[in-house]
Amino acid sequence: MKLARFLLMVCVAAVASRSQAQGAEGSERVYFGTYGNGPGEGIFVAELNLASSVVSPPRLAAEAVDPSFLAIAPSHKYLYAVSEVSTLGGQKTGGVVAFAVDEATGRLTRLNEQASHGAGPSHLVVDKTGKNVLVANYEGGSAAVLPILEGGRLRSASSWTEFHCRGPNAERQEKSHAHSINLDPANRFAFVADLGCDAIHINRFDAAAGSLRNNKPSSASLPPGSGPRHLAFHPTGRFVYVANELASTVNVFWYDADAGSLSSVQTISTLPPAFKETNTVSEVVVHSSGKFVYVANRGHDSIAIFNVDVVTGRLTAAGHESTQGKTPRNFNIDPTGTFLLAANQDSDSVVVFRLDPATGKLKATGQTVKIRKPVCVRF
Repeated sequence: MKLARFLLMVCVAAVASRSQAQGAEGSERVYFGTYGNGPGEGIFVAELNLASSVVSPPRLAAEAVDPSFLAIAPSHKYLYAVSEVSTLGGQKTGGVVAFAVDEATGRLTRLNEQASHGAGPSHLVVDKTGKNVLVANYEGGSAAVLPILEGGRLRSASSWTEFHCRGPNAERQEKSHAHSINLDPANRFAFVADLGCDAIHINRFDAAAGSLRNNKPSSASLPPGSGPRHLAFHPTGRFVYVANELASTVNVFWYDADAGSLSSVQTISTLPPAFKETNTVSEVVVHSSGKFVYVANRGHDSIAIFNVDVVTGRLTAAGHESTQGKTPRNFNIDPTGTFLLAANQDSDSVVVFRLDPATGKLKATGQTVKIRKPVCVRF
């Protein structure tokens, strides 16, 4: 146990050192997905100055229809966005749009669009080989793999799977709602957070074939009525943190990388005990140091801060920071681990916070970016 603890500490320290070494100078490019579908609306781009914390005025990178979630290829040459619609080309499906990234300006050139193989796509990732986009369809209760062609264009889906289940919340869990899809660090397993039936579906993923197939075990269960939305891996790959939208909780799981299985460790609230009003959780992010986990509350309109035990993965509540806006739909931490940008959907604002690397606490820098209905932040 002592050796295991030492190795974990070394791994986490190495990740933190690399992040901090990337610099307190220069800038990071950041893209914003939105709920916008008219002229002059879509995906926006800006630069975060790491020395001053100033974000440049956002400029339109590309017009798009409800690009509510974005994913950037490992090469940084291509960006992919969901089109969160219910129909496309007369079919009951949403879309995934491929863009080429202009390295100098950050502007996006549309390459093509493919059906997401289900209505209302809400989340997507690019696999670690850069050969596939994996997408989760909230309305359709499904997930699909879209291979990436030479030059960044998308092929039609090479594999897909549908889920059929329900949960105790009659209004929100009347059927399967695949809210997000994520890959493990080894690129071998795909995890679909299903808000509709309180489960994380587990599929084996083959990047070369662009395929998903059932794993054994095929899922991990959460407490009834949890409504799992998003999940994030710890930098060590040993733990998974699941943000539960309906219950305003985080579930901690231990991850068996050989079997692709998840074992429950802990459930903890994202809210202060005195708060009794309506709240739903949105995003969860693990700091690159592995020492902190952050979760966004919509209703309490805050970022919940947790300290991480790097040996057990368990969380300890460490306070809350107001997002200084309404309905924080999404947030992200820059690659150096220094700044957190919170996208407040219902106040049309993105607020910049400086992160204390010793305590994990957040402090607003005074920088607020005005964007209409921001719902995704991607560096």
